[in-house]
Amino acid sequence: MLNIFFRLVFLALAMAFAAAVGALVDPEYGAVGGAILVSLWVYFLQARSGLKILRWLDDFRLDNVPLVAGWWDDLSAKLFKYLKLHQRQQQALSNTLASFRTAAQALPDGVVTLDTHGHIIWCNGTAQKHLGLKLSTDIGQPLINLVRFPDFSKYLSSKSWDAPLVMRAPRNNQKILSIQAVSYGDGQMLVLTRDVTKLEKLERMRRDFIANVSHELKTPLTVLSGFLETFRDLPLSEEQRTEYLNLMYGQATRMQNLVEDLLTLSSLESGSPQGDGEPVDLSALAQRIVDEAVQVSGGKHQINVVQIKPDLYCEGNEAELYSAFLNIATNAVRYTPDGGTITLELGSMGSELGTGKQAYFRVKDTGIGIPPEHIPRLTERFYRVDRSRSRESGGTGLGLAIVKHVVSRHDGELLITSTPQVGSTFEIHLPACKSPLKFPSNTSKDSVAVNA
Repeated sequence: MLNIFFRLVFLALAMAFAAAVGALVDPEYGAVGGAILVSLWVYFLQARSGLKILRWLDDFRLDNVPLVAGWWDDLSAKLFKYLKLHQRQQQALSNTLASFRTAAQALPDGVVTLDTHGHIIWCNGTAQKHLGLKLSTDIGQPLINLVRFPDFSKYLSSKSWDAPLVMRAPRNNQKILSIQAVSYGDGQMLVLTRDVTKLEKLERMRRDFIANVSHELKTPLTVLSGFLETFRDLPLSEEQRTEYLNLMYGQATRMQNLVEDLLTLSSLESGSPQGDGEPVDLSALAQRIVDEAVQVSGGKHQINVVQIKPDLYCEGNEAELYSAFLNIATNAVRYTPDGGTITLELGSMGSELGTGKQAYFRVKDTGIGIPPEHIPRLTERFYRVDRSRSRESGGTGLGLAIVKHVVSRHDGELLITSTPQVGSTFEIHLPACKSPLKFPSNTSKDSVAVNA
């Protein structure tokens, strides 16, 4: 208010001075003319300042503030303060948006923001990978036109988003996505994508596991139940009783083996990695496996031992390694027709003095072989190439799953190669360690044939 008062006083003094000067020049009209001239000059200055303000508003920037006078100076100062505050707020919003987008880019889940018409406003890199989008070209495009899945379009259009939609990724059929839509703001939409491939695989494995265990137990239980009913209801000769008891014993043994394998597999899966253990004499272990293979074969196969390298050790759990070696050896016996050949070998590769020395246990057979499409799944629980033949051979379907976990716990590797109607080779590689004791071994390194 004080500023306005001084400006009014200054204007009055200027007009009075102009009137006095005008009266000296022209006593009759000079005073009025002088006052009018001052008024016109003041008006001109104010009009020019007003035009400067208008031009500034057209290009409203802090570095473009006009130099004005009079009444417009106060307005210019207030506009300058407003513009500075606005720019600070805009910068803060920009920083917040940039921070949000940076955080969204780091999310393991995909994020897509859509406007009220379902057009893409923004999406992070994960969403681009999941849905096959490219933000630079797809921004502003309808999402349902880019992801052409009927279930996806129906889901977004339904506005019923309580449960997520599970679907295959548009560009990768092997990947399973969980899609969740959420509304926000004034009719805008947020689409979240998550890769649930592993979860879906685990759920499938759980379902298959339950179904397989139930099926594997149902068959022997049905046999046992039938024979028990026969014992109860029918008179049987001693020969029949012996035959039925032997069959019942076989089915009970089958169930017992299944339960034991399940317990072993559960222990391996839930236990911690093997890490450092006791030195295991792989040479002695391999010789035991040869003896077991000969016994299981019962003279029906040719069992060849290429070599069992002496003084070969590995740190770990002897019982677990024995189980892994025995599984691949007995599998070779079970799936090789009578008269076939099974070759076993224990050796090493790599530097004898270096840290890269590897021990390997190899079992090669001339059996029925395995089609290549089945090899990646052989170590899955209960996976069988030929279910009927597997049951005839007496396997539980868990042997190679146990082998895989044992080898993994010992930082090893399981290699499988096979040709249908030619044979298969199973090879376990393990990191070798130094022998705790040096003693001579009478195990021959030469090729030996054992007729089983």
